[in-house]
Amino acid sequence: MHISEGILSAPVLISGGIIAAAGTIIGLKKVDYEHIMPTALLSSAFFVASLVHVPLGPGSVHLVLNGLLGIILGWSAFPAILIALFLQAIFFQFGGLVVLGVNTVTMAVPALCCYYLARPWLKNDKTRAVAAFSAGVLAILLSSLLMALALALSDSGFLSTARVIVIANIPVMVIEGFITMFTVAFLVRVQPEILCLDQS
Repeated sequence: MHISEGILSAPVLISGGIIAAAGTIIGLKKVDYEHIMPTALLSSAFFVASLVHVPLGPGSVHLVLNGLLGIILGWSAFPAILIALFLQAIFFQFGGLVVLGVNTVTMAVPALCCYYLARPWLKNDKTRAVAAFSAGVLAILLSSLLMALALALSDSGFLSTARVIVIANIPVMVIEGFITMFTVAFLVRVQPEILCLDQS
């Protein structure tokens, strides 16, 4: 879901940069020593998962894992996603530095929404699987909608492309839902402290 350079309007770029900066500052303040390793690991997982992408007009379709990042990291998803996107822009020219703020927002804001909407339901064994699956689906849905909004606000000519991007991400939503569900189930069994469900 990387938006390419030279497409978005200045107001959209500036707004994205401000929101990304604010979210990153809050996220960095909330990262304590015990959460540095999970944050780094999930940032790496995000980096690797989104390397395999299918170009689609001014954007791309690929795994993101931002729902998983969101329910585990909360606000720390902002710096985790920002760093991964920055490295992808530097090493592989995915997205770009000018659109770094907007790309961060389109992936980190949905992650944060999943933290507040789905994470409370992870404590209960009966609702955990549905909550995790929903987080994976919701994160991609919101990311594709935010990407479509950024394109539409920049130029009305991108409206058809924005619709295609949302539709093309429907299979990704389902795949991410299952990945998030199985990953949460695995972590609950082998390393539940990463989820910190007793602290949320």
